[in-house]
Amino acid sequence: MKKFLKSFFFILLLLFLYIIISAYSYVNAVSKDLSNNVFRLHVIANSNSDEDQNLKYIIRDKILEYVNSISQNISTKEEMITLLNENINQIKYIAQKSINDNGYSYNVNIEIGNFAFPTKNYGDITFPSGYYDALKVEIGNAEGKNWWCVMFPPLCFVDTTSGIIPDESKEIIKNNLSEEEYNLLYSDTSTDLKFKFKIIETLQNISINLAKL
Repeated sequence: MKKFLKSFFFILLLLFLYIIISAYSYVNAVSKDLSNNVFRLHVIANSNSDEDQNLKYIIRDKILEYVNSISQNISTKEEMITLLNENINQIKYIAQKSINDNGYSYNVNIEIGNFAFPTKNYGDITFPSGYYDALKVEIGNAEGKNWWCVMFPPLCFVDTTSGIIPDESKEIIKNNLSEEEYNLLYSDTSTDLKFKFKIIETLQNISINLAKL
């Protein structure tokens, strides 16, 4: 009996390890694919004062207006990154000019890189937490609330206050993601997808928190 119990618990341990490894592999695969196909914008205000938060939105709008004007023919994330790298000095100039024109003397730091993002809702879709390539804009001390959006596929230019992403925008997203990834963005539609989304969210949050240590 003792030998049987040992064997039983050993099998349970192996099964548990298999589930953990499988879940980790799944999360890595999906997160990597999402990261490979999504490019985001991250704007950080100088502080949480009303004035600094308002300035954040002014700079956001100016940057998006400029990027929208030069990215009409962009069809891939790689093209977007190349375009932004080629115009990053102009983007920084626009942000700095907006700061000065509004009576502030803050500096602005702009970089393109891979950064941690929390889970974020855009209308009726949800992007899980994880590491995404992004254009990061830091205003002054960059100690205020953040603002995020998805620059590619282009959701920054979509009004999500209605809670629903327009069909044409969904089609762009669908064309740039695998079926599994696209369905995960609508994880509320099924119990299975909710469970998968939660696995990704939990493991990515652990990874992000460990990286901060």
